Amino acid sequence: MSARTRVREALIHAIERDDFSQCGGDFYARGHIRNIAKVIGLDPETMVHRYDELHGGVPLPVRAASVFQADTPIKIRESRSPNWTTAMAVALAIVVVFGVVKMMGGQETPTAEVRPAAVPAVPPPAASAAPSPSRQAASLATGKKGEMVVFQVRAERSSWIDVTEAGGRKLFSGMLEAGKTSVWKAKKGVKVTFGDGGAFLLRVNGKNLGTPGPSGQVLTRSYGAPAPRSR
Repeated sequence: MSARTRVREALIHAIERDDFSQCGGDFYARGHIRNIAKVIGLDPETMVHRYDELHGGVPLPVRAASVFQADTPIKIRESRSPNWTTAMAVALAIVVVFGVVKMMGGQETPTAEVRPAAVPAVPPPAASAAPSPSRQAASLATGKKGEMVVFQVRAERSSWIDVTEAGGRKLFSGMLEAGKTSVWKAKKGVKVTFGDGGAFLLRVNGKNLGTPGPSGQVLTRSYGAPAPRSR
């Protein structure tokens, strides 16, 4: 019987004694009963029904809905339309904050104009780039009485020049364009550096001095009252 039903011999002996504890549960016990009933020529379903009557009855059918029902109900959040009033309020607040920040910190800081070295600097108020004949005559007169040095230079061709007062105050530094005449006056004297000695014609206190030096040579000259001196 064990070989034909593939049920262990000890389990068959226990079933014969109405001991179904070794079957592993009602499901397996019904399976063993069906196999044994087929081999010995009994109706399997009748024998299983007899087993259910003797061991608690037929199990009640189980609904799938009860098996898969969740212990905790799932709350599905209802979709709501966006709150446009709140969104507009937030947007308006952002615009106001941005405007305040723009007004408080958006002013541009003025930057000082950096003048290139190659561009002639504007002479001080005391000096005049192109004085009128009357002002030049007054300067010459002042030079004779008050030991003022009137330094006049004319550029025959564009070249660089640096004019410094004897006290160290810068009067001019930059390019003097060809054909341009400039006049500066200072107490005690001036110190002049020429980028090209042959590019300029000089007059000091009304006296014509010609060119300060050879053409193409960088020179430094000092002119004091009452007569110019070279070094």
